[in-house]
Amino acid sequence: MKILLVEDDIMLGEAISKYIQATGHVVELVKDGAQGLQMIHDSNYDLLLLDINVPGMDGLTLLETTHNEKIQIPTIFISALIDIEEISRAFNLGCYDYLKKPFHLKELSLRIDKILQSRQVPQAHKRLSKSYSFDSETMTLLFNNEPHILPKRQLQIIELLSQHRSRIVTYDMFRDYVWNDDMIDNATIRAELNRIKNVLKEDMIINIRSIGYMIERPK
Repeated sequence: MKILLVEDDIMLGEAISKYIQATGHVVELVKDGAQGLQMIHDSNYDLLLLDINVPGMDGLTLLETTHNEKIQIPTIFISALIDIEEISRAFNLGCYDYLKKPFHLKELSLRIDKILQSRQVPQAHKRLSKSYSFDSETMTLLFNNEPHILPKRQLQIIELLSQHRSRIVTYDMFRDYVWNDDMIDNATIRAELNRIKNVLKEDMIINIRSIGYMIERPK
């Protein structure tokens, strides 16, 4: 998994990063909550490890902000705080786990493994809406389990959106994945997305103005 760690105790942060990376994960460490939010906007993470008392933006506000932006990432809070109100707020915001400092790094690793195991379900077939799904193994868009034929480039666009359900796919991400970094302008990308939206039988692709597009994960 790719993990973002927001921890302002540099020594602890580096110790966590080193240990978790040794178990096979990729860890990016920042000490500022606002910087962490920017990194979430700029990249894709499978898990957030958040301290609560960090500069710039506290961990609880960071998680609340991502949820308001419809960014859903499993989160473990690591904090010295034991106030029940803070812990309750963390779980109300949707965190998966809460680990009180100090803790053994092996315990954190076990908590991460638990989340990983809970997410290990077949990922080739992704539900996009009430009637649409996408099979990434066969590169097939399905409507009520029947193939909906689209040109290759449009299927690549659907594939990218399906990989980032409930996350914004930016124009740069489209350029990189679909157009192989060709310097096409945003208007060309918008035109291709509009062509797809016009042929779909459900309005599932959302335009995030000036940023990109997304498909929300069906409930």
